[in-house]
Amino acid sequence: MATTLDTRPVRPARDGRGTSLPGFVVRTPYYVLTGALALLFLFPMVWAAVASVAPQAGTAQTDGWGFANYGTLVDYQAGIWQYLLNSAIVSGLTVLFTVTISLLGGFAFARFDFPGKNLLFLVTLAILMVPYATLLIPLYVLLNRLGLQNSLVGLALVLTMFQLPFATFMMRVSFEALPKELEEAAFVDGCGTFAALRRVLLPAVRPGLVTVALFAFLAAWNDFITPLVLISDSDKVPLPLAVANLRQQVMGVIDYGATEAGVVVLAVPCVFLFLVLQRQYVRGFMSGAFKG
Repeated sequence: MATTLDTRPVRPARDGRGTSLPGFVVRTPYYVLTGALALLFLFPMVWAAVASVAPQAGTAQTDGWGFANYGTLVDYQAGIWQYLLNSAIVSGLTVLFTVTISLLGGFAFARFDFPGKNLLFLVTLAILMVPYATLLIPLYVLLNRLGLQNSLVGLALVLTMFQLPFATFMMRVSFEALPKELEEAAFVDGCGTFAALRRVLLPAVRPGLVTVALFAFLAAWNDFITPLVLISDSDKVPLPLAVANLRQQVMGVIDYGATEAGVVVLAVPCVFLFLVLQRQYVRGFMSGAFKG
């Protein structure tokens, strides 16, 4: 049977009176709205970047534009490199713990049936409804008894606990979006449960893993209250706490220039990672991490 192609031109959009509207007119409100939202979110970051190099009274940069405020940040107490290393260690451990535990937990909730599964999952999600600041004092006592108080590893474990409810939910949704035929085919080929998870399912839920890892990194990198309570050694504090301590100078004078320089340094890794991983991040949210 012969087939014919519909070669009729696409009709332009029409308003309520039946008048044709050009395409750019229809799309203009969308561009205006998204552009305004982009400017709204970018303005604080641009303002912080400009303020970090602009001349200000009471800062190291008083004459002309320059990077003297960054010099103040570099030389503050233990040095910015030590604080960056502390933040990197805490963030890296938090991402590692969160991804590993949520991957196994999400897989178990999605693929196995066991007594009390739904109740356990609801209890896990219920942690999200508890203000995490109320848990810091009990956790401080617990870490002290375990010998992990004032420790970067203990701080990473606490931050992981706060991330696990969302991460487990995200990974369960990611695995449930995959057809069971994928792992069944792996079982036929001789794979065990963990082999099927590693070779077949893990690549398919990569967008979900990226989303979980990115959330865990941003939470650990920018967290202020948790290290404020759990870390007492000034050389072990992460960069956000060091920047907060830096802003208060002699006789109550606030060094806004150095503070804005610290904000810029904190923002750069977050912006870079989001730009690199944004495709996977969006796929993880929009498609349940299904890889077609």
